[in-house]
Amino acid sequence: MKLLTIAIPCYNSEAYMSKAIECCLKGGEDVEIIVVDDGSKDGTAKIADEYQAKYPTIVKAIHQPNGGHGEAVNTGIRNAEGLFFKVLDSDDWLNEEAFKKVLAKLKEIVGGNTALDLMICNFVYEKEEKKHKKVMTYKSALPKDEIFTWADVKRFLPGQYILMHSVIYRTRLLKDCGMVLPSHTFYVDNLFVFEPLPFVKNMYYMDVNLYRYYIGREDQSVNEKIMIGRVDQQLLVNHRMIDYMAKAKFSNNKQYKYMLNYLDIIMTISSILLIKEGSKDSLNKKKELWQYLRDRDNRDYFRLRFGLLGSQMNIPGRAGRKISVAEYKIAQRFVGFN
Repeated sequence: MKLLTIAIPCYNSEAYMSKAIECCLKGGEDVEIIVVDDGSKDGTAKIADEYQAKYPTIVKAIHQPNGGHGEAVNTGIRNAEGLFFKVLDSDDWLNEEAFKKVLAKLKEIVGGNTALDLMICNFVYEKEEKKHKKVMTYKSALPKDEIFTWADVKRFLPGQYILMHSVIYRTRLLKDCGMVLPSHTFYVDNLFVFEPLPFVKNMYYMDVNLYRYYIGREDQSVNEKIMIGRVDQQLLVNHRMIDYMAKAKFSNNKQYKYMLNYLDIIMTISSILLIKEGSKDSLNKKKELWQYLRDRDNRDYFRLRFGLLGSQMNIPGRAGRKISVAEYKIAQRFVGFN
């Protein structure tokens, strides 16, 4: 059995996908690489098939009609045979030295007596034209180099969240928790690092800069103009997170607080995008979003609406909206807008 499955969702990725695949090949036979060609119209399918032919025991090419990033991740999970599972976007890459350390540690943990549900590592914002690369670390919030539970988690700093780039899940947990990401929807990575969390008991944090998150393409989903244009998809994800919080069962209060804070930043991002779009329709959608939270979960509504971010997202009038946009920097830190 493979130690780690890495799913690489690809859509028209011929220009950069080889870098993503090549870095994963450094893991050798411990790794299964699933390249999901999500209905590409360029040379993506051919490149995926070439890698499968060259590395038949490591690379698996899967071709499917276009279903979006979420459906590509679903396909990766369904076909994964590794004990652990990670998503690598086709324009990102893994640091070789950190990758080998992670594989060695996973192998060591598998040989122990405790089942690991989630490994967390740092990631680096590889932003174009930025000489100084911002690193998202978790050493202030999580115990380092030991298996721990939610009871051992410390305080997360503002803007410090566990993102898709940070995580390696136990594959069986993902298969069993019932998460199915929506198709033809952007920003589903927020669901990927949200819905499995109530099922996570044992975690391990490695203070290594594993994932390199590239930011700079004009067509990237985190480009601010594109996010505003796709705000309805952001709202779809936001609504699903609200629904999930309303019904989820939490094993620990720290787990609940972390997930509530995560919902808080997603509410903030949605609100800012709607405010920056500025039309009457968008401002009505912002009101409807907060009303939806109130209708689905009154307790969480009051905690978020009258918390630091929520109160600043809902100051009435044009002057209030200017104050709200001042919170934009927090959202920028979280998402890494272009």
